[in-house]
Amino acid sequence: MHNPQPTYFVAIAGNIGAGKSTLTGRLAEVFGWQPFYEANAENPYLADFYADMTRWSFHSQVFFLGKRLEHHHQLLQHPGSVVQDRTVYEDAEVFACNLYEQGHMAERDYDAYRRLYDAIRAFVPPPDLIIYLQASVDTLLAHINKRGREFERNISPEYLERLNRLYNRWIDDWTACPVLRIDMDNLDFQFNNGHFVQIADSVQAALAVHS
Repeated sequence: MHNPQPTYFVAIAGNIGAGKSTLTGRLAEVFGWQPFYEANAENPYLADFYADMTRWSFHSQVFFLGKRLEHHHQLLQHPGSVVQDRTVYEDAEVFACNLYEQGHMAERDYDAYRRLYDAIRAFVPPPDLIIYLQASVDTLLAHINKRGREFERNISPEYLERLNRLYNRWIDDWTACPVLRIDMDNLDFQFNNGHFVQIADSVQAALAVHS
């Protein structure tokens, strides 16, 4: 009897500029997976949020959480293997947490947001594997400068450092599925195919172990 190919749900996590979208595309191409890129739906609270973060942070983050949940549901319905650029978890564990720690989200709002997030996590299946692209602030800034996006020009090293700390704390405590850490300070898979092959081999090995 012919054994069907296993289907995988692989998610790529990492700070701004870590290389998530690029790796999503490369892995999808090599393994024949369906890529799911970060949802770009316009957040109706965004302009208000940037004008008054403390007032609108809760509304903005709840909107993002809802869109990511919709996105997560779509990829779970896909019949084949999928690879996701950025996870539903990063909004809560990193970005909302940072807003709270910086005083831009009130404690009761953050508590309500976390309760909603925890309820979502309780019934949303986790990925089979999270690939965490770990990078120093210098590497992140080099990637951000190289791709030259206008809206990223004013991102400060201090902001990236805070996010890195939260990313590392989240990943260190994560137990819902295996994590493959990729050290982006010593790899340049976008321009060095040998580095990409090394990553692809590591991904295959991690999935084989946990299949």
